[in-house]
Amino acid sequence: MIEGTQGYGHNAPALAEQYESITFDEVHREVMHLFPSPPARVLDVGAGSGRDAAALAAIGHKVVAVEPTDALRQEGQRLHGGKPIEWVADHLPDLQQLHRRKDRFDLILLTAVWMHLDSHERRTAMKSLAGLLNPNGRISMSLRHGPVPQGRRMFDVSADETIELAGLHGLDAVHVAERNDMLGRSDVRWTFVVFEART
Repeated sequence: MIEGTQGYGHNAPALAEQYESITFDEVHREVMHLFPSPPARVLDVGAGSGRDAAALAAIGHKVVAVEPTDALRQEGQRLHGGKPIEWVADHLPDLQQLHRRKDRFDLILLTAVWMHLDSHERRTAMKSLAGLLNPNGRISMSLRHGPVPQGRRMFDVSADETIELAGLHGLDAVHVAERNDMLGRSDVRWTFVVFEART
């Protein structure tokens, strides 16, 4: 059992439906202008239902979707089976499969993922992610702030801590934006941070 995936496997169809109820454009509207033009190599870490991976593949990107929860990955493959997405069973903090393949990416997405990692895992994960970027590659991540749902493992991580940690691995913050919850929860808010690899 991967610690951060607690509570995701047993209700995968309902979660997938929730994820798909919001569009890629709605979720990433503050940061989309910082995404590379297609065709770029994109990695979606914690891809869930495949909503973002499918949207990126549809406009011509080469997309690898990493989802550690078998049931969610299967939902994503079912929902977006017609899209040219490569699904990989791998997980943070190490992403061993991807490092083994020596893949490099122009954009890495972590949407509602980072809060599942504790401080030690975040340090390992940031190093791992930085090692998967092409020169001038970017990482876009959203940080969740608010109460932890029952049965989930989450940590409240500040933008400042994340920016400082990224800096130790050659990544500079190029954009920081705060916004309300996309699902309308009044006690949840998000920070979106985009990092760029130093050259």
